[in-house]
Parts: sequence; structure tokens; C-alpha cells
Amino acid sequence: MIIVTGAEGFIGSCLVARLNQEGFSDIVLVDDFGVIEGREKNIEGKNFKLKVERKDFMPWLKKNANQTEFVFHIGARTDTTEKDEAIFKLLNLDFSKQLFEICANEGIPMVYASSAATYGDGANGYDDDVKELEKLMPMNPYGNSKHDFDKWALSQSKQPYFWAGLKFFNVYGPNEYHKARMASVVFHSYHQIKNTGKVKLFRSHRDDYKDGEQKRDFIYVKDLCDVCMYLLHNRKHSGLYNLGTGHARTWNDLTKAIFKALNLEINIEYVDIPEDIRDTYQYFTEANMKKLHDIGYDNAFTSIEDAVADYVNNYLETGHYI
Repeated sequence: MIIVTGAEGFIGSCLVARLNQEGFSDIVLVDDFGVIEGREKNIEGKNFKLKVERKDFMPWLKKNANQTEFVFHIGARTDTTEKDEAIFKLLNLDFSKQLFEICANEGIPMVYASSAATYGDGANGYDDDVKELEKLMPMNPYGNSKHDFDKWALSQSKQPYFWAGLKFFNVYGPNEYHKARMASVVFHSYHQIKNTGKVKLFRSHRDDYKDGEQKRDFIYVKDLCDVCMYLLHNRKHSGLYNLGTGHARTWNDLTKAIFKALNLEINIEYVDIPEDIRDTYQYFTEANMKKLHDIGYDNAFTSIEDAVADYVNNYLETGHYI
């Protein structure tokens, strides 16, 4: 059996679809099912063995460990605006520790979702070399929870025989309909265009960046799933890995790709960054991808232009799910 936690969510459900595409159906889905309205559509039509509620998962796994081949731990509390540290400790740290320990004791390989939020404002770069780990200063409780687990996992004397923590950068793509304000900029920009005919982007408040020329490392969820499948089939070289494209692109690039996919004239309005986040706003993120490439991953990442065209035309315009 292959286990996917967070299976009803955005990335988790896309990964289940990808597993199905490769012929896997002996899959156990773990989540708080039915809590978020509309999210159940993410797993409609998927082939899987059974669903296990998150609250029941740990005792279930202990009983079924000898039948478990692999764990993808994608589930987490991902709201970067949530300030209650207790929620992150419970869901992102303590839950992950329990799962890691069971996998270590039972010989189960494990891949889990970390985050580029661990890098904070980027002042110390975006290098997944563990020697740089102690220098990182996340800017919110979500980032802290992911960073704390990364450090904890690396410090354990007993680890799964193979494990990998993937530091997701700006992920976008199908099955994020339910995410509301936490959905990607592609999702929100698409709906702005549909509703108003234009997109609002943050104006630059730095002399070294023009308006809309702030850069992010945007990664298509299908590419992310490709990496997960590579690690499923190549269970060696444990550790932390960045998961972006390695090539930062501007907000203007991203937005223009959406207008092009819709065959519409570009119409961008620049607005001030709110003062309460202006001092901590990131002007540049870019994953150093050398470490993943060095262990043999050589697939090309989809360009923004091609990925946005696929996402807009085959999913957002049609309402389809992956």
C-alpha cells in the first residue's frame, strides 16, 4: 500500500491522480474528510483502497505497517496567516514526528512536504545545504513549524531507511478550487480577469525593482508530482531537497501568460503593498536545485507559459479536476 496524507487537498489529490496514472490503486487516503466544502471533488473518480480519518491514522498505521510500502506525507496546516502556534505544533510538528518515528521503526520509506517558507525573507539565500539550516529564520508560525520538523528529522539517530523532505516553493495548478484566499496567484488572477478584465499586482517600493518585476520560483503541481514519483522509484540519498524550478520569474510574466492563455489584451493595475506587510515582502525567491539534480533527477520543469496555458484552458476554463 502507498499512503498519501492530505489526500483530499490540492497537492495530495494531484499526487493520487499521478499514482493512478502509473497504475497504482492500492492507495490509502488520509485526511480530515469533508471538513472543507467542495474539497471532496478532488478525489472523485480516483482509484484507491480506502480512506482513513486523520484522527484514526496512527493506530491504523501501526496495525498495517507490514503492508505499507511508502508514505507521502503531504497533509499539513498551510495557512501562512494563522497565528495560533498550538495548531501548527499539533498538526505540523507532533503529527509528523509520530509518523516519522513509526516509519523509522517499521522500515517504511517516507517523503514529506516541507516548505520554502522555512527560508524566511531570503536574506540567507535558498540553498538546501543542511549546513545552512541553523541560519534560517522563518517569518510566521507556519514556516517555523516546517523548519522545526526539518531540524528534528535530521537530528534523529533512528530514521526511515529512506526519507526526503521537499521544500515546496510557489506551487500552482488544478484542484485548488477549495483553497479560497490561500489559492495560488494564477487562480486569483484568472478570476480577477474574468470578473474585472484586469489584474492587480503589487507596486514595487524598491528602486532596484520595477513594478511587477518582483520574482518568485513558481512550480506547476504536475512537475512537483514528477519529483515525488522519481523518489518513489529511487529510494536513496535521504535528506532535504528544494522543490522549485530553479528559475525565478516575475509577477508580470505570470500574469501575461494568463492573458495570453485567454487570448485577451494585457491589463495590469499596480497597487501599493499594504504597509503592515511591506517591510517583510519578498522581492525574490529562487530554489537552488543542484542537490536534486545531483541525485539524478533530470526532467525539465514546465515553463510558466506552457503550465499556465494547460491550467487555464484544461482546468479553470472547464472546471475540471486532475
